[in-house]
Amino acid sequence: MTSATHSPSTDAPAEETPVPAGKIGSGVTADEARAVAEAARETGWDRPSFAKGLYLGNFDLSLVHPWPTPHPADVEHGEAFMARLTAYARTMDGRVIERASQIPDEYIRRLADLGVFGMKIPEEYGGLGLSLVYYGRALALLGSVHPSLGALLSAHQSIGVPEPVKVFGSPEQKKEYLPRCAAGAITAFLLTEPDVGSDPARLGSTATPTDDGEAYLLDGVKLWTTNGVIAELVVVMAVVPAHTDADGTPHKGGISAFVVEMDSPGITVENRNAFMGLRGIENGVTRFHQVRVPAANRLGREGQGLKIALTTLNTGRLALPALCVASGRWSLKIAREWSNARTQWGRPVGEHEAVGKKIAFIAASAFALDAVFELAAELADAGQKDVRIEAALAKLWATEISCRIADELVQIRGGRGFETAESLAARGERAVPAEQQLRDLRINRIFEGSSEIMRLLIAREAVDAHLAAAGDLASMDASLSDKARAALGASGFYAKWLPKLVAGAGMDPRSYSEFGRLARQLRFVERSSRRLARQTFYAMGRWQAKLERKQVFLGRVVDIGAELFAMTACCSRAEMLLRTDPGRAAGAYELAEAYCEQARVRVDEYFDQLWRNTDDGDHNLTRKVLAGDYAWLEEGVLDQSEGTGPWIADASHGPSAKENLHRRYR
Repeated sequence: MTSATHSPSTDAPAEETPVPAGKIGSGVTADEARAVAEAARETGWDRPSFAKGLYLGNFDLSLVHPWPTPHPADVEHGEAFMARLTAYARTMDGRVIERASQIPDEYIRRLADLGVFGMKIPEEYGGLGLSLVYYGRALALLGSVHPSLGALLSAHQSIGVPEPVKVFGSPEQKKEYLPRCAAGAITAFLLTEPDVGSDPARLGSTATPTDDGEAYLLDGVKLWTTNGVIAELVVVMAVVPAHTDADGTPHKGGISAFVVEMDSPGITVENRNAFMGLRGIENGVTRFHQVRVPAANRLGREGQGLKIALTTLNTGRLALPALCVASGRWSLKIAREWSNARTQWGRPVGEHEAVGKKIAFIAASAFALDAVFELAAELADAGQKDVRIEAALAKLWATEISCRIADELVQIRGGRGFETAESLAARGERAVPAEQQLRDLRINRIFEGSSEIMRLLIAREAVDAHLAAAGDLASMDASLSDKARAALGASGFYAKWLPKLVAGAGMDPRSYSEFGRLARQLRFVERSSRRLARQTFYAMGRWQAKLERKQVFLGRVVDIGAELFAMTACCSRAEMLLRTDPGRAAGAYELAEAYCEQARVRVDEYFDQLWRNTDDGDHNLTRKVLAGDYAWLEEGVLDQSEGTGPWIADASHGPSAKENLHRRYR
């Protein structure tokens, strides 16, 4: 096995490791799990963030408008690549992938020849060096052929080997791995385990240092390894046990990241998983047994693995919104064409108000999807703003609204929406895969952080200023005297902050006049931003340390911010098109206004539900359900899954007894 060579001395001594290995595993407490997640957070804010300000009542439009201007050379380079990629994509057949549940090797080889696997890799390492905007547009294009293509490429470049090596790798690691990845060496990211999802504190895989310190022995089982079945290289997250160097220096170990060659002895792909959608995805279960990984293959320091993973995801999450853009555009096209072609009760179905309402939602949301992705990507490309919240909001909001679009398209198509494309074609009708899109999109609300987890992550950042100001007020373990002292400190922060939430530009009918009739929408966003900050303050005062447990409340806070961000993106994009593409300006203004009007209704509903809801009653009901109080309601059905296996498969360390399903496409 080849490896880059750099000194393991970059390892972190015990006092620099935030969470020691002893605090990681299946027996961790809730507090310990929270500590692991908190230690991995990027807590500094060296650059301004529009979305962070949005949650604090500071609607600073100048951070996102005027619309970021890309470098002309990036545009020229990107457009030339898109022309080549589009020409080849027209020759691909998504139905071939759907029927075979596999992307043909020839497709992958041709994409590699076009440089698709190196879209985000710098040119100095053999990549294309595309901007995030054009990377996303390429994903959208290929995703419209078949979403498994988008999954293949985003798993490889957004969270696979290229991104963490590019950001955290040593010069030697970059020189060795990035050219291979750009040339078509498929990669994957391995964190999830049978009993480890969004809680990495339970991680069970281990990487034990050898006595000579030259390598680690990797053991464990990884679940849902997207691309793992055909990957050449993978990034593996594993716990390094506490250990002591030969010179006596102690190390706490912790979750660490390693680049691993998939042809290493001791690696077995035990299963190729099948799902309700993404039928071409190469996703498997991978077992590691005493796999020797050179110390030079470790990324960063011991204990830094989770921070590497989360940092990689900050912009990596923009891949999913890009794929959602494709679904919105395609859904609009199908809805328009079908609703004109299908006649019922003497009129095209699109002219009936009940159907027209759905078409209007799809059209406005498709424009918003485009605006949100493009704005977040342009901001990330510019590099002048901190976009971690914007990227997370884009992922959360886009994956949720695109699923609604897909569901509405199935409803518009009626029985044909439920029928498969193959069946439609077999009886002589246009092979529209509406039901397939619904199946394929559903995973996006789970990929790279479920919607529920995303809301908690965003909420943690959104209320960070409150938690910092509250200090021990936000601690369940603090004494009454500590809380009293904290209250005095918090009063100073709120004395300066709260008056700013009373009035703002949103109350002045002359504000944002350069946006024409969209100015009123931005005034609503500004007012709502201040209102949202006030509501968060009220919640902090009411629940203090218990606020973090009010997950549904915090979820609504996040959803309000997501809608306000989308509204802002729509208005900014419409104004940008007025300057750069006058032919589309009128339509852009209409679509932006339509989305904003629809979003305002949702925002008002979210605000109403902050304090008028059934959360407490539902919580009590849930406890009784889990206790079995209503088990009698489950009678009268047969559970065909009983006896088929445990809820969670055994992931004990050891050699594999199964056939290795790993394969190479080249």
